[in-house]
This record gives sequence, C-alpha cells and structure tokens, in this order.
Amino acid sequence: MLGLFSDESNRMLLLLALLFGYLLGSIPFGLILTRIAGLGDVRSIGSGNIGATNVLRTGNKKLAAATLLLDMFKGTAAVLIAGHWGGDYALLAGLGAFLGHIFPIWLKFKGGKGVATYLGVLLGLYWPVALIFAAAWLLVAFVTRYSSLAALVASVVVPVALYLIDQKSISLLFFILTIIVFMKHRANIRRLVSGTEGKIGAKG
Repeated sequence: MLGLFSDESNRMLLLLALLFGYLLGSIPFGLILTRIAGLGDVRSIGSGNIGATNVLRTGNKKLAAATLLLDMFKGTAAVLIAGHWGGDYALLAGLGAFLGHIFPIWLKFKGGKGVATYLGVLLGLYWPVALIFAAAWLLVAFVTRYSSLAALVASVVVPVALYLIDQKSISLLFFILTIIVFMKHRANIRRLVSGTEGKIGAKG
C-alpha cells in the first residue's frame, strides 16, 4: 500500500476513496428514520446516540433493525464500490465510512459508536470473519444482555482472527478500528464496571 503514495495521482485517488467512504458513512440513518417516523430526535433519549441500540429505546424494533442494516451496509457499500479500483482503495473507503459514522460533518462530528458500520466494513472486506464477529456478539449479548459488552468482545476477536488467517492488512485496519470502538465506549465500560449499564431492550 505504501508504494501507492509515491505517485501523486494515486495519492489523490486514495484521498478520494477515503472521502467517499466518509461521506457515505456520515449519513445519520438513525436520526433520519426516527424523524420520518415522527419519533423526534433520537439524540434526546437514552444514551443520546444515533445508532440502532438507542433507536431500540424508542420501542420501535423495526426502526431499530432498519437503522442497524443501513448503518452496516453503508460500510459495505463504501468498501465494495471503492474496491473496483483495488484493495487499498477499499481499505481506505472502509476506514472513511467508519470515521464518517462516528464523526459525521452533518451533526457537528457527534455520531454513533461505529459498531454496525464496523461490521459492514468487515462484511465487505472479508465476510467469513464478519460471521465470527456476529457469533461472538450474539453469544455475549445472549448471556449478558449487554450490547456494549458484546460489541467490545466481538471487536477484539476480529483483528486477532484476521491476523491468524494471514489477512494482515485488513487485520491492521481493524486493530485501529477496535481501538476507536473502545474509545467511543469509555462511558459504557465505566458503567459495566459499576453495574449501571443499560441492558438490551431497556428504555431510558
């Protein structure tokens, strides 16, 4: 990948891939869907997050599922579209989509925590490990009922699994994304430790 940066035209294309991914990832589907449904601003309830878990706190499971899928597939779309120009473009578009969801320009850089988009990017880059992520998330969520803990555990599993199957470039990307996921979940981690974290399906 580093060799691509030696050519100015390649640098521009890589920057465009990153920007394309960012703009696609920054579409705040949770906010858009709840407003269309007449539920107001999802940022005013629960955690104040625009992601599917907080949308679920409105009591509308279908809307939460739609938010999850759209936030996920914007990451997948960014990867697949940019991937037509090469794997390095796909990696940067995936990074851009993830960052766009977390720091959307339209919402003053205050977005979601990135888990659904993380999964979507993974689905586009190496879908078998996306299945491992999903299995880890479902297992932890089923046992503990904590969405945040499930996301944290699953995000740790991903870069390790990718490294072990010799997908080192993708593993490096997801190592970086996992660090960001943990940073965005700092408050959740504190609540998990103190036993005050909200469980899946709980309102407020």
